Amino acid sequence: MEENVKALLEQFKAIAGDPKKAVADHLAETGKGAIGMMPIYAPEELVHATGFLPVGLWGGSRPVTKARAYLPPFACSVMQQVMELECEGAYDDLAAVVFSVPCDTLKCMSQKWKGTSPVLVFTHPQNRGLEAANRFLEREYAILKEKLENVTGVKITNAALEHSIQVYNENRAVMREFSVLAAQYPQVISAVDRHAVFKSRLFIEKSRHTALVKQLMEAVRAAEPQPWTGKKVVVTGILLEPNGLLELFDQLGLAIVADDLAQESRQIRVDVPEGDEAPLYRLARVWQKMYGCSVATDIQKQRGPMLLDMVRKTGADAIVVAMMKFCDPEEWDYPIYYKQFEAQGVRNLMIEVDQESTSFEQIHTRLQSLVETL
Repeated sequence: MEENVKALLEQFKAIAGDPKKAVADHLAETGKGAIGMMPIYAPEELVHATGFLPVGLWGGSRPVTKARAYLPPFACSVMQQVMELECEGAYDDLAAVVFSVPCDTLKCMSQKWKGTSPVLVFTHPQNRGLEAANRFLEREYAILKEKLENVTGVKITNAALEHSIQVYNENRAVMREFSVLAAQYPQVISAVDRHAVFKSRLFIEKSRHTALVKQLMEAVRAAEPQPWTGKKVVVTGILLEPNGLLELFDQLGLAIVADDLAQESRQIRVDVPEGDEAPLYRLARVWQKMYGCSVATDIQKQRGPMLLDMVRKTGADAIVVAMMKFCDPEEWDYPIYYKQFEAQGVRNLMIEVDQESTSFEQIHTRLQSLVETL
């Protein structure tokens, strides 16, 4: 069992660490290229229905130099990294790049794109409670569908889209199951391993990813879960990278038992609903059903109660807020749910995430202090 688990986890790490190879493998296997998907939410099912590979563009971990000419220093590090990579030509082999524009920086990025790939932009309506918002987004997706057909030369049929919806819904369900399993086996699935399983789904075809995750879960379940002697935490934020940061959690015995990360569990939170409505309309409904996310307007402010519920369900000892440096939507949410944590007496810690960082001594000290006080 142990060797099988280790081999599967190495596969996930290899895919997460080398997206260029994953794209090349898809091209060699299918004859079709890849289309970049910018954060945070985009209807990947539309791209999947063409046979092209949707690839998540969530930055990297490198020194930023070229991007400084196009972005202000207070743009978040994900966008800084993406701009740096596009200036280096990293995305020029993509057939196109799909942009949703829920924040000001993404709006600017869609207009300043320096790569050679065409940019396809759509807008999520922020007054999400209205039926008119569903119809507006359905129309946005119809326009995006037409643009994708022109770029790929593939007609997106309703049958193909329905198949893609089923593939993605299954992947989301399996990943939700994996998240629960990882919380039960923290000795087997480390914080670094857990992240690799989530991140790899950004770079390979989803049915293949689903099959790999099912194999991993079967191998892990071959052994009985053991008591965890460390502490358990729920994490929230945009992302928790690079691996050097995640390694601190493993070193300090902090098991991540649930997450509210935009790069991870927010991607699998809501399924495309079933029903007799047109597939584009049902895709649009996902945005209305999204909850607990800083870029999805929520006048009820449900993120705090959602995180507190995660703590109750998992028995977590604390919540760690991974605050993306210079991310306005995340910073605006923080004071609200911080007060809710304090009112319930739930221990919490905020750490700053910057993908360009290579030194984590300060974060190590803060996390170590949290462990010692729990």
